[in-house]
Formats: sequence, structure tokens, C-alpha cells
Amino acid sequence: MSKLHFTTKHANAASVQRKWFVVDGTNQTVGRICSKIAHVLRGKNKAYYSPHVDCGDYVIVINCEKMVFTGNKMDEKEYQTVSGYPGGQKIAIAKDVMKRRPEVIVEHAVKGMLPKNRLGRQMYKKLFVYVGGEHPHSAQQPVPFKF
Repeated sequence: MSKLHFTTKHANAASVQRKWFVVDGTNQTVGRICSKIAHVLRGKNKAYYSPHVDCGDYVIVINCEKMVFTGNKMDEKEYQTVSGYPGGQKIAIAKDVMKRRPEVIVEHAVKGMLPKNRLGRQMYKKLFVYVGGEHPHSAQQPVPFKF
């Protein structure tokens, strides 16, 4: 009798096929949409996902200034930055950050959901966030991502 031998196929850099997706942030909840974006950046939406390989897709987020928070987070959520100098700690409320630089809110949320290592930094580079409905990546022919 012969034994059947099955091998598991693992993804590697040569076998990964990347797509471009565009996400419209209009009236989307920040945390919920960012967790789905992080899911796609990691490649967990693919059948051949491997945790040690960057097999994720590119994601373009447009209209990030129209995203919403639930509850009182717009008035109570704080974003902290530290310059490294004494007294260089700055705390900003989400409402103020949304007025000045709304793309920072999405980038900060998605970055916190990715792995904290070399691979996570590589995945983060595939995220592009823009204010307004226009983006310069039309040559890549991105398709709308359906959640």
C-alpha cells in the first residue's frame, strides 16, 4: 500500500499577487473600517495567508475627513505625541486632529492593528490615506473594496 503525501503550500514573496483596493471613508466608523483595512494589509483575506510573509494588498483610503467616531470619542479621545525633548509631550483631542490632519487618525488606528516588527512596517507602507475623493493611484486601477 502506498501512502498519500500532501504538502502544504506556503506563500513567499515570488508567489504573492497584490491587488489595489480603494476604500471610501464617508460615514464609516473609524475603528471598524480600520480593522478591516488592517486585515487586508496583512493578507488575511486570501486563501494562502502566511503569518511570516507580507502577502497583503495595497489599500487607498479616500474621504477620511468624513469618518465618524461612536459615542463621545470625538470629544474625549486623545492623541499623544512626544518630541523627545523635556516638556515635548503634546496631547490633542480627536476633534482637533480631525480638523487639522484627518489622515493621521486613520494611519494611527491602522498602524496600531498591524504587527510591531519589520513585517508590520512593510505592511504599513502599502496604506495610502487621502483627504477628499481624489487619489493619484488611478494608473494601478484600484477596485472598490466591499465590506
